Amino acid sequence: MKQIKIIIIFIILINFSLFSDEGMWTLDNLPFHLIKEKYDYEITPGFLKKVRLGSVRFNDGGSGAFVSNRGLVITNHHVALGQIQKLSSDKNDYLKEGFLADDLTEELKCPDLEINVLYSMENITDLVLKRLESEKEKGQYTEIKNELLSEIEKKSFQETKLRSNVIEFYNGGEYWLYRYKKFTDVRLAFSPELQAASFGGEIDNFNFPRYALDFALFRVYENNKPFVSNVFFKLNPKGATEGELTFVSGHPGSTDRQKTLSEIKYIRDHAYPEYLDMISKKLEILREYSSKGKEEKRRAEGLILHLENSLKAIEGELAALNNPHIYTKLEEKEKNLKISIRTASDNPEKYMNLLSEIDSLQNSLISRKKEIYYRKISGTLPQLALKFILYARQMELPNAQRFPEYRDSNLDSLKHQLLSSAPIYKDRDILLLRTTLEMAQLELNPEDPFLREALGNQEPILISSGIIGDTQLDNLKYRNYLLKEGSGAILNSKDPILNWAKKIEPILSEDRKWYENEIQSKLSKLGADLSSLKFSIFGRSTYPDANFTLRLSYGVVKGLKVDGYSIPYKTTFYGLIERALGFGNKNAFRVAGKILKKRKKLRMSTPLNFISTHDITGGNSGSPMLNTRGEMVGLIFDGNTYSHELNYVYSEERARAVSVHSGAILESLSVIYGAKNLVSELRGR
Repeated sequence: MKQIKIIIIFIILINFSLFSDEGMWTLDNLPFHLIKEKYDYEITPGFLKKVRLGSVRFNDGGSGAFVSNRGLVITNHHVALGQIQKLSSDKNDYLKEGFLADDLTEELKCPDLEINVLYSMENITDLVLKRLESEKEKGQYTEIKNELLSEIEKKSFQETKLRSNVIEFYNGGEYWLYRYKKFTDVRLAFSPELQAASFGGEIDNFNFPRYALDFALFRVYENNKPFVSNVFFKLNPKGATEGELTFVSGHPGSTDRQKTLSEIKYIRDHAYPEYLDMISKKLEILREYSSKGKEEKRRAEGLILHLENSLKAIEGELAALNNPHIYTKLEEKEKNLKISIRTASDNPEKYMNLLSEIDSLQNSLISRKKEIYYRKISGTLPQLALKFILYARQMELPNAQRFPEYRDSNLDSLKHQLLSSAPIYKDRDILLLRTTLEMAQLELNPEDPFLREALGNQEPILISSGIIGDTQLDNLKYRNYLLKEGSGAILNSKDPILNWAKKIEPILSEDRKWYENEIQSKLSKLGADLSSLKFSIFGRSTYPDANFTLRLSYGVVKGLKVDGYSIPYKTTFYGLIERALGFGNKNAFRVAGKILKKRKKLRMSTPLNFISTHDITGGNSGSPMLNTRGEMVGLIFDGNTYSHELNYVYSEERARAVSVHSGAILESLSVIYGAKNLVSELRGR
């Protein structure tokens, strides 16, 4: 009878996979049999190797892919936007005007971009869990775990010289060692003007139909020469046909599908409302700053676009959680989990207690909610100062006791950030720091130690203006000097912003330690125990939540029907002009000047954007869409309005991924931008 119950639960929980294209799968655990059964296609080891070595991760957020054997990398314009803005100035506004390097000598070196390629994956679950199990009686789970993971990363880095990170999957049920080849000499080769890349603006964002040339091209260098990338994805100008099986390879940032209902409730009732309030206030003050003049607008534009996108995404996810249909699915999922615990577990009480402990941890988060969300600082210089102070103090600790980003295996990446040559705008930083300190003043207890140290007896505007106005930290030579001289020079510096950061750092570090030790570490341990139950019943038939590691999803190019209205799977350049005219060719719906100028030479019927059933989320931006031959047919850049629910549940019925068509990429480069050299390179000539 127990065996029958297990089979019933198995059908309830995972049979959906037979009928839908769900899953952001790790490359070691793909549902080969499901893909074969549904699409009659067998994924080969060669295909997976090409996916792994051809896909790249942008460490400032986003995905991309090699598209030539000379290190050419494609991603979204909105992923590239931060670097484009850092390369711009009052004389050269590449964000507004776009950029094209006619040859290698004209490519622009990015000030602080790091690109990673996954070179190897090693399952170290047994090693980690056995060590933790043997040491658990000592009662120092967090310390022992941190020491073990730092040892593994350090040893791997010393042996391979590859960036080495231990990754948790299944809430601590599995541990893998991922080794990345790291590139820090990355140069901008092409970007369209912002209006072409983001046509429709905030109104069209997270919607379809779309008409955006949301792509950009970088080139990766090694030893001052273009990196020879033997593995790359050739662009297929024909793209994919409706109903065709395709794959999306990318680095989705995070999902919450494995979270319990109490964790979801915390996000819905506490985390998201606080985030929305903070983002809205920052947007209000930045829009006011932007309205002061042309240069202020340029300096704030990228950050405003980023915050607008975050605001709309969180609003959409919150709406999904408040949707009775979606929430009922989450309740049913937890109900089925509890059924499996009671009927398929040898120790039901143990696993029900795990869920109760997870519930209790959410109450701990609620009790410190204001401190979690309002003990914050904003602005490039304040954050740089905090990193310098942390660097000085962390380097005095043994490697195992440091925060992960300050461990030996990650120091090169950290220093790359600290020594960025990107422009710093003190007036914008003063505004951002003032705003976050004013929010803290409003939300925190007047006696809060963070407020006491951050403000003393002064108002936020005076503190912000004083420490930022008089700092030398915006001087790259000074930062180089501090790093060269080491901890003593940093901690003994008289620089006002470093002295200020010295006062708040202990408070923020203690907050972080509390979260990591009292919440994150305990959730990881509880999650590992819960995962062991799931593995014992279902094996590895499910995928772990997204965590900015390489994943592969599969699906088909497919249109959409909403409330009886059919939406075709693709748009064209014809549609771009039509939508612009419908809005009077104004504001967000103005056709970019370069497109308008070349419209008579364009093949207007060329597909521009299209939709598919792939399972994606934030971080997938810039992911290549591949056909079964490993050719690139599209570039993921968005999801439609129904894709917000994908953070919690998968839906093939209405949720869609939105991509730039490969044909539109080649057509625009050739006809609109005259990038003949790049087109030849992309075509393999």
